[in-house]
Amino acid sequence: MSRFLPPPGPARPLAAAQLADSIGLGGYLVCSALYFTRIVGLSAAQVGFGLTVGWAVGFLTGVPLGHLADRRGPRGVAMLLALCTAAALVAFLFVRDFVPFVLVACLYSSALCGLNAARQALLAGLVAAGDRTRVRAVLATAINGGIAVGAGLGGLALQADTEAAYLAVFAFDAVSLGVSALVLLRLPVVAPGAAHDNGTPALAVLRDRPYAVVATLNMLLQLHIPLITLAIPLWIVERTNAPGWTVSLLLVLNTLSVVLFQVRVASRVRDLASASRFMRSAGVTLLAACAVFAISGYGAPAWIAVAVLVVAVTLQACAEMMQASGAWEISFGLAPDGRHGQYQGFFGSGFTVARMLGPLLVTTVVLGWGTAGWLLLGGVFVAAGVAMGPAVRWAERTREDLVETQPLPATTA
Repeated sequence: MSRFLPPPGPARPLAAAQLADSIGLGGYLVCSALYFTRIVGLSAAQVGFGLTVGWAVGFLTGVPLGHLADRRGPRGVAMLLALCTAAALVAFLFVRDFVPFVLVACLYSSALCGLNAARQALLAGLVAAGDRTRVRAVLATAINGGIAVGAGLGGLALQADTEAAYLAVFAFDAVSLGVSALVLLRLPVVAPGAAHDNGTPALAVLRDRPYAVVATLNMLLQLHIPLITLAIPLWIVERTNAPGWTVSLLLVLNTLSVVLFQVRVASRVRDLASASRFMRSAGVTLLAACAVFAISGYGAPAWIAVAVLVVAVTLQACAEMMQASGAWEISFGLAPDGRHGQYQGFFGSGFTVARMLGPLLVTTVVLGWGTAGWLLLGGVFVAAGVAMGPAVRWAERTREDLVETQPLPATTA
């Protein structure tokens, strides 16, 4: 169990907080689409458009809210944004028209993106630099485990298929966010970062070109996220002879792999150089996974198709764990002290973009072009993974200039 638990101290309440709200999130992810279409009465196109607009707004607000966490202290801002996210979920219970749905979706996405940035700033302020990647891996394990439990609860609501069941899931998610906010009270207060009044822009990350390149490459690698959640289910149904239950099998396999092995994989990442190697390996492994997925669509019998898909998802899960481990080390290692909120908000926006644009891109390329689409997507993964090493070294060389522009910390008598 020591592999799955964070070290004693502040990391454990952080893990407990993320576990609490991830259970609620699991139920939300399973039920939200059907709730908005069957209960609220929106069309699938309206739901897709509204959520896309919401994530676009979240993309724009992540950095300013992360900066707010730097200036006002990440613990208080994280608690406030957790409560704002809960309030948005409660508001969803009363939405019955398209325009209010879009507005609440914008509030939900903005609060959630800011919450993620504030939590990363809180982690950076409470955990020693050498332990951050391992702690982040433990948090990822807690998140995936919580989502799996929540998805099971959401499945009960889907089985009931009543308005009361769906409303209960949304209410439970809101309560879980409130609980996570209360858990953060067990953490010590992290002092706000010093104000940068020496000519340095407040949102310095927006002018940090090397960091922007690194974040963009990571965003390209994160296109594997809509693979497992959208492209693969559609591919199985439309292009293979595998039975429908294969979709659930592969999702369970992916989740269990992350829960069981993410900490072990992350323990091998110790610095920016090893993180860059992991990102390169992730790109190559994703190419291999894409090639195996393509093979599954060549009309093989059902049992062979299932076996091929299991191999492909195993490769994808390995790549996911390597990419995540490398990204955590890089995002923390290249962020200047006192600015982790805005830097993590910017780096985390890659996940938001992947969620926003990935489904359209992946489904068009994979389902539209078949094998050629899989190989093209795999080529993008390899190119991004290989380019990550030079980009990280470039960013690392510029860190000294950033440090020199920061004011000296205030001293007390």
